[in-house]
Amino acid sequence: MDFLLENLGLVIGIVAAIVLLGIIASGYVKAPPDTAFIISGLRKKTIIGKSSVKIPFLERLDRLSLKLIPIDVKTSSAVPTADYINIQVDAAVNVKISSEQERLKLAAENFLNQPTEYIARVAREVLEGNMREIVGRMRLEEMVSDRQKFANLVKENAEPDLAAMGLDIVSFNVQNFTDSNGVIDDLGIDNISQIKKKAAIAKAEAEKEIAVAKADADRQANDARINAEREIAIKNNELEIQKADLKTKSDTKKAEADAAYEIQKEEQRKSIEVTAAEANIAREEKNILLKQKEAEVMEQALDAQIRKKAEAERFARQQKAEAELFERQKEAEARKFQIQKEAEAQKAQAEADRYSKEQDAIGIRQVGEAEAEAIRAKGLAEAEAMEKKAEAYQKYNNAAMAEMLIQVLPEVAARIAEPLTQIDKITIIGGDGNASGIDAVAGNVPAVMTRLFETMKETVGIDLNEIVKADTYDAKVTRNVNLSGLKQSDSEAALTIGSGMEAAVQENPQAE
Repeated sequence: MDFLLENLGLVIGIVAAIVLLGIIASGYVKAPPDTAFIISGLRKKTIIGKSSVKIPFLERLDRLSLKLIPIDVKTSSAVPTADYINIQVDAAVNVKISSEQERLKLAAENFLNQPTEYIARVAREVLEGNMREIVGRMRLEEMVSDRQKFANLVKENAEPDLAAMGLDIVSFNVQNFTDSNGVIDDLGIDNISQIKKKAAIAKAEAEKEIAVAKADADRQANDARINAEREIAIKNNELEIQKADLKTKSDTKKAEADAAYEIQKEEQRKSIEVTAAEANIAREEKNILLKQKEAEVMEQALDAQIRKKAEAERFARQQKAEAELFERQKEAEARKFQIQKEAEAQKAQAEADRYSKEQDAIGIRQVGEAEAEAIRAKGLAEAEAMEKKAEAYQKYNNAAMAEMLIQVLPEVAARIAEPLTQIDKITIIGGDGNASGIDAVAGNVPAVMTRLFETMKETVGIDLNEIVKADTYDAKVTRNVNLSGLKQSDSEAALTIGSGMEAAVQENPQAE
């Protein structure tokens, strides 16, 4: 019970599915090809040769047969034709309910659930009325002679009326025309008379034609006989002429044959001789070919022998080359091993050299660093000296400049006297009368120095002559020469000038 309560929804779904399947199964319909199933209600649907589902209680199913309906259509009373002859018509017609949707819809509205007899009765009345109408429009002879035309007219006239009911005419065949006055029989008698008349006329015409044809045949036979005899004579004459021609030709041919025989005999003789000569030539050619073949065989044998010998020699050389190659390979391997060992030794030596050079480089770097430090210290000392020197220059002004000039006097004197050192030999030609030429050359340096002192005095205002003599007795007492601003070091500088001059003279003895 608890299981049913827990699965109540599932049970209801299954029951609903079963009920739905039962409804569908009970409403399943399948229409054959000759019957139309018409479903109406919720839907309006027509089925022919298909299957569908009808919803029970909400839709209904009706059937409409599509089979042929045979109808025997007869006029119930005599109908006057266009030529006022009363006749009766008997026709066999086949109709059916149309398969077209529009006509099928009309047929369902008019004949649904109606028996076939009802449909046939309605169609018979329509066809009979149309048949009466066509009979009144045609003549009796026309209808009797052309029944198909009558049937087509009735069919074309009745089709719209039957289509409005949903019916189609499948076939329309006229069975018989009858009348109560024997008009149709009279038409037959008249036709028979006409046929007999035409037959008699045809017979007379035929007999006349036979006679004419016979006379014409006799004439033609006589003409043919005469023509035949003439032709025979002509042919005989031609035969004689042909015989003579043939005899002449025969004699000519015989003579030609005799001559041709002799000619042929001579040609055969010549042909035999030519053939014999050709046979000899062919025999010689065969001998030549045979000798050529023998030469080729000998050549091939020699070639094979030489080739074998060459192959043997080549194999021997190959074995020798392989042995030499093996020896060279072994030697190469030995040299390779030796080179590897030498390379390893060189590598070890290179490692040692590299280590030594690294140590040398470290020592050089240390020496360089020491030299750099010394140069740096020397530079600092020179810079300090220059700085002190610059301070001294700022203090002493002219005295410092005089000191600098005094320091370069020896070099100046040496430069002035340098040309004299290059003199190897002097030839003096004359003099000024007061001094000799040697004195003039020796006094060249002092004279130049004097002019130099005078130039410096005029340009910079420094009298080097006075500076040099500043410390003498004559300068101090007699001329009262004093260099203002000079201290003990200035006096030393003045003395330096004198020593510089002496050094210049000593370095250039030739300048004295």
